[in-house]
Amino acid sequence: MTSTEKAPTPPSSEGRAAHPDHLGHVIFITASAAMGGFLFGYDSSVINGAVEAIRDRYDIGSGTLAQVIAIALIGCAIGAATAGRIADRIGRIRCMQISAVLFAVSAVGSALPFALWDLALWRIIGGFAIGMASVIGPAYIAEVAPAAYRGRLGSFQQAAIVIGIAISQLVNYGILQLADGDQRGEIGGIEAWQWMLGVMVVPALLYGMLSFAIPESPRFLISVGKVDRAKEVLAEVEGHGVDLDHRVAEIDRAMRSEHKSTFRDLLVAGSRFKLLPIVWVGIGLSVFQQLVGINVAFYYSATLWQSVGIDPSSSFFYSFTTSIINIIGTVIAMVLVDRVGRKPLALVGSIGMAIALAFEAWAFSADLVDGKLPETQGVVALVAAHVFVLFFALSWGVVVWVFLGEMFPNRIRAAALGVAASAQWIANWAITASFPSLADWNLSGTYVIYTIFAVLSIPFVLRYVKETKGKALEEMG
Repeated sequence: MTSTEKAPTPPSSEGRAAHPDHLGHVIFITASAAMGGFLFGYDSSVINGAVEAIRDRYDIGSGTLAQVIAIALIGCAIGAATAGRIADRIGRIRCMQISAVLFAVSAVGSALPFALWDLALWRIIGGFAIGMASVIGPAYIAEVAPAAYRGRLGSFQQAAIVIGIAISQLVNYGILQLADGDQRGEIGGIEAWQWMLGVMVVPALLYGMLSFAIPESPRFLISVGKVDRAKEVLAEVEGHGVDLDHRVAEIDRAMRSEHKSTFRDLLVAGSRFKLLPIVWVGIGLSVFQQLVGINVAFYYSATLWQSVGIDPSSSFFYSFTTSIINIIGTVIAMVLVDRVGRKPLALVGSIGMAIALAFEAWAFSADLVDGKLPETQGVVALVAAHVFVLFFALSWGVVVWVFLGEMFPNRIRAAALGVAASAQWIANWAITASFPSLADWNLSGTYVIYTIFAVLSIPFVLRYVKETKGKALEEMG
């Protein structure tokens, strides 16, 4: 579960203050913007707790169920593709506020659907909000963060996403306890799964309120001629010792000189359809990140554990513990990515994921006894699932986005990143939409497929992916 697109970061300058006067205020601004990332993670994974209840409530098969779960990704793709243009027209803050409203509307609508069709509609709306948040959060943070702190403050978005995933699973588990372990048990006249989807209105409203407490991006303010306000914001975030006239001129000059890359820039010279090799590498990274089946762990884990005989309460608890492992792995990646490099982390992650997925495939191959896995296979499945999430989080969950932000030449970076992000959404949809039917066919076989993709990612990284650690963006060719 990662953010899907990053806008180009504004230029840094030696004149930018290394120690802003109000670092605490800058952290508040960054954390407020990262609430979009929190909602991204929360909304992406909260459906995990409602899958089986939706299947039972509407009496639908695995194929239809998968489409309802995966349909949010259509909204994600549209939101991610359009958010940048919207933000350039109306501003980053207005985009955050629109996103907050869409999150809130989606939460209420999903909690109180009339039928299956409008539940799907509310999920598309929530997906659109996710797509917007995935773009606006990182872009805004990059534009307001002082140069000396940009890397650390930029990591708030990814941290917020994994925390949102964990909190959604904790809330789901708490609601299930109130409903005596029944996903369709009533609490105040509303079924438990409806409460799970509706509770998101609380962080959505908080996100909306926080958006009124933080300033607009100086970059946007300068682009629309509000120079005096831009200077005020720059003084807030960079300190009062900065030459504000120089900074405004620097940002304005950089915006005027930026090359807006298009799809045509991604093609080999003289070709109409042949993409540059580096673009294919970016697409490969994005697709492998999804084809190992990571989102099965966040969308379907409760269903998965119940299908092999674990009671609903315990299955929700295990969904929460894997989310905690996801946070731990993400922190490890953030600590190591600049120390050991991107490529070594990716290779370690691929090897670890392949081994863990192979053990899961073996465990799920056992015949159920009284509707449950044998004790040994059950323990192996649980441990392997947590190990898989850990290795993904400390590697591909973070380094893919680092690679995509660094590996492309400046002249094609924005367009290439957009294509890679689109490939990731498509692969995400393919895994999400196919899992219920594949699991009905053969759960062990499904995990064999994910294992194969994890194994194939190893030679892909070794042969095609170049290390970007320590290289300036201008060195990428």
